[in-house]
Amino acid sequence: MPARSVRRLLPFAALTAAAALVLSACAAPGADGEGGELVWSIEGANLSAGHMDPQVSQLDVSGMVQRAVLDSLVFQEDDGSFSPWLAKSWDVSPDSTEYTFTLRDDVTFTDGEKFDAAAVKANFDRIVDPETASAQAASMLGADFYDGTEVVDDHTVKVTFTQPYAPFLQAASTPQLGFYSPAVLEKSADKLKAGGPGITVGTGPFELTEYTPDQEIVYTRNDDYAWGPHDAEAPKFETLRVEIQPEASVRAGVVESGEADLASNIPPNLAKDLGDGITVDSIEYPGLPYSLYLNEKYGVFADEKVRQAFARGIDIDAAVEEIYFGQFPRAWSILGSTTPGYDASLEGSWPFDQDEANTLLDEAGWTARDTDGIRMKDGKRLSVRWIAWTPVPDDRAALANAIQSDLKGIGFEVEREVLEPGAYNEQYEPKTFDLTDWGFSGVDPDLLRSHLHTDGFQNASQVSDPEIDALLEQAVATSDQDTRNGLYTQLQEWNATHTAIVPLYSPSAITAVGDRVEGVEYDLYGRPLFYDVTVG
Repeated sequence: MPARSVRRLLPFAALTAAAALVLSACAAPGADGEGGELVWSIEGANLSAGHMDPQVSQLDVSGMVQRAVLDSLVFQEDDGSFSPWLAKSWDVSPDSTEYTFTLRDDVTFTDGEKFDAAAVKANFDRIVDPETASAQAASMLGADFYDGTEVVDDHTVKVTFTQPYAPFLQAASTPQLGFYSPAVLEKSADKLKAGGPGITVGTGPFELTEYTPDQEIVYTRNDDYAWGPHDAEAPKFETLRVEIQPEASVRAGVVESGEADLASNIPPNLAKDLGDGITVDSIEYPGLPYSLYLNEKYGVFADEKVRQAFARGIDIDAAVEEIYFGQFPRAWSILGSTTPGYDASLEGSWPFDQDEANTLLDEAGWTARDTDGIRMKDGKRLSVRWIAWTPVPDDRAALANAIQSDLKGIGFEVEREVLEPGAYNEQYEPKTFDLTDWGFSGVDPDLLRSHLHTDGFQNASQVSDPEIDALLEQAVATSDQDTRNGLYTQLQEWNATHTAIVPLYSPSAITAVGDRVEGVEYDLYGRPLFYDVTVG
């Protein structure tokens, strides 16, 4: 496979001895060579909470680890184009409502089942089945636009949509639309969220052979594999051992000590301290930057001036620079700068300005102050509640503290609640909160539809605007990329004024690679691919 373009960070000095002391319980890599083992340290804290199935989970880590098992119809190249994978070729109707794929005839699932058109149909129909309760994957498959998958013959399949659906090829390149064995879907579909040997079965370069929740996932090489992107064959090492280590300091420490060969999601403050034998690869995520979502249907954020004051009252530049050491750029738009359709004209358009924020709040009627300096109106404090999903990394906790401090300076109180997933969902589902936070990776800007459309499954801001719905619907149905970019520019400029979402920074996937490993490549999301990796 061709080498991927990555931004290389320079390796720095050794990690502190204190961080290294936590490593004693970690497993060391196995033997070198063709029969060797690669140890990959990941954060993975929520995988055991029903997130082992990318067709259902919305967590990036689900697709990241299960890419080892789940292949896709097509492969997306660095330049955004598509090349064959499980599909040898494809044809798109002029109106982008029909996608016909000619499949390879030599692909087998690791349980012996044949990969064919019926397997494609079984997986796609399962994703959109309401009983599956898929949100992200179902949306990527068109959701209500999906009209069905037709088995033309054993190795030809047609996917049809009720209207033009331009993002489908990109969606078809992701693990969210990857393929499970039809036998698994028939007998064990209800177990896929939990995952495990004999359950998580695909056609991929590895087979999931061991799984200890919250500890490790073991993948064993699929020796028969010969149908990867660019005709990639079975990996050059036998075992991929994924260690689940939520603490960033542990992940940094194990790769530096040699107890892991690879570590993902390393924060910049630790990446800068890794030893000379470590290569650090940093790839900016495409998609929606890490952002705050202001719920305009609940509480004080119903007032646009309050939302605008909130955004202008945060010194985002200073906080991001200090916390992320200049490695993550401050975000200006609801699309990251590496995402097609990014509107660079928004850069610098809404800087930190406490005077402007104070003026906006005065105009909104929040003119009085209580003894704590918090603004008052009609006897109520200007206070909002921010719910955050556990676990919260140290860097984002520090960023939240900076935001709270800045806003207190204009008399705006932010109370933050860090909640376990169950408690978070109890407030998220009925939208009984003022703001929440996340970033969302994605190569196609259609991801904004799930965040801003009235019916969007991630519309935490509760935006409901017929004009915005129309723009999103027109963009998803438009095949011409320049036209699509123009529509997404309108959406980005609308948000810069309306302030439904406050983008903060564009994170990067930072991966630390030990000196035993060569040939690591990355997909467009910065997730490691192991087709050409050698260990030792």
